[in-house]
Amino acid sequence: MTASPSLAQATRPVPWYIWLAVVAATSAMVGVHWDISWHRSIGRDSFLTPAHIAIYLCGVLAGISCGYLILSTTFGNVPLKQTSVNVWGLRGPLGAFIAAWGGFVMLISAPFDDWWHNAYGLDVKILSPPHMVLALGMVTVEIGALVLIAGRMNRAEGRARSVLTNLFLYIGAMVLVLKLVISMDYTFVAIQHSGVFYRVVSMVVPGALVALSRATGRKWAATTAGAIYSLVIIGFIWILPLFPATPKLGPVYYQVTHFVPPPFPVLIIIPAVVLDLLWARFRNWNSWLLSIVSGFVFVTILLAVQWPFADFLQSVYARNWIFGSSYFDYHTRPTSVLMRYAFLTFDKTSAQFFRELGMAVAFAIVTTRVGLACGGWLGRVRR
Repeated sequence: MTASPSLAQATRPVPWYIWLAVVAATSAMVGVHWDISWHRSIGRDSFLTPAHIAIYLCGVLAGISCGYLILSTTFGNVPLKQTSVNVWGLRGPLGAFIAAWGGFVMLISAPFDDWWHNAYGLDVKILSPPHMVLALGMVTVEIGALVLIAGRMNRAEGRARSVLTNLFLYIGAMVLVLKLVISMDYTFVAIQHSGVFYRVVSMVVPGALVALSRATGRKWAATTAGAIYSLVIIGFIWILPLFPATPKLGPVYYQVTHFVPPPFPVLIIIPAVVLDLLWARFRNWNSWLLSIVSGFVFVTILLAVQWPFADFLQSVYARNWIFGSSYFDYHTRPTSVLMRYAFLTFDKTSAQFFRELGMAVAFAIVTTRVGLACGGWLGRVRR
């Protein structure tokens, strides 16, 4: 597709637009968790909160930086033109076009979200229409960042490739953070003894893990991404409660005095370690066979570790600043299953529970197969 770059081009430092992509992805994830905490601690008091600004900064950075990159590549005599794609007469890295479109979607979601709240009042659900438009934009920005980094990573050598691979895994971990934020309504501790929890996690996690592993070729790629995801969420648990917050909306059933952090991260790092070992040993297997085995392994290991850990999180031993099980929204009623540290019974019978587990395995297999294909494609991107 393209001419091979010179050794000097392949080993030059990481370019500015990749660092901006990293900043944009980080800003989005900080803003999203900050915004959710704002809603749970204070309520929606205005559109221009610092959390909202952090979120939409991602769209602004992606739009401006990638737009400039595309225009400068199109109309300037730059070496990047040799490793770019043509879209409607414009030239630039493929990831720049994807991220720029994602930034545009994020920005148009802003007035939609403001109108939605003004029309329907307080919205405590994550899966609302404007939030889904925003999430689509953020996911697209992060996918664009992955493609942007992959194109450079696959042409790089030596230390430059190592640095780019680390940044690629970091952005991949931010994708995991976002996917698990979107599914937060189905991953709270009170749901972790229900089959729907394992089905939802299997829909969003295995494909991302295997894509990162296949694209980078690193033995511990999935473990690295799982560790970054876990550290980011734990960081929010430890940092957010340090800042005071007072509810501005009612009714207030639980007196909040500080920002409420997210729940403790799902233990995806454990199945990630096992899958990394599996993929390192059997990476030459047929793709469907590897997907079937990986799907069973993921659900089995997740069930084995998350079920007893959920019991621990509901115990008195987790009601501290380390695990954060004693934090509640201001609108949490005293009779709520959350404040009683009980589990929701989504599965009325054992048959329903095992049917959900079967669906979890099926989704894990399919998403793993899709992740293998996506990771293989990312590993071949050069533009």
